[in-house]
Amino acid sequence: FLLAIMAYDRYVAICNPLLYPVIMNQRTRAKLALASWFPGFPVATVQTTWLFSFPFCGTNKVNHFFCDSPPVLRLVCADTALFEVYAIVGTILVIMIPCLLVLCSYSRIAAAIFKIPSAKGKHKAFSTCSSHLLVVSLFYVSSSLTYFRPKSNNSPESKKLLSLFYTVVTPMLNP
Repeated sequence: FLLAIMAYDRYVAICNPLLYPVIMNQRTRAKLALASWFPGFPVATVQTTWLFSFPFCGTNKVNHFFCDSPPVLRLVCADTALFEVYAIVGTILVIMIPCLLVLCSYSRIAAAIFKIPSAKGKHKAFSTCSSHLLVVSLFYVSSSLTYFRPKSNNSPESKKLLSLFYTVVTPMLNP
């Protein structure tokens, strides 16, 4: 959700530069910060509570560099079908809705950039957004490949590499 908020910030800065200080005042920024944190809490709380209510069998070593749901789910020795449906729905809400918001913001930004008459103005506006767009692309592609790939294509090593992108690389690159 934070990336969607940042895309909205870029949208206001490029499409309404004179109104930016009025639109993005301290109260609006506080509301947007809360809006970026709030939706993830119920999904994460329910998912974590439910996941750790399952019985675990065998080794308790998670084959991952952090304790994410899919690697922990491999240690469960019970039927997890209903949990997996909930996890997919939660993932759609937490990944796809913000992605759509980002796409909406950037489509409006692109339309505004194409209306700028000078090449220098277009370049400046595009350079303002390009670094954020790169981070957004890396995050959504890697997280979607991690959580939306069929189980038959799941290699623990590839999952580790993909999750490394959305947990370490994208925050380091975030402008």
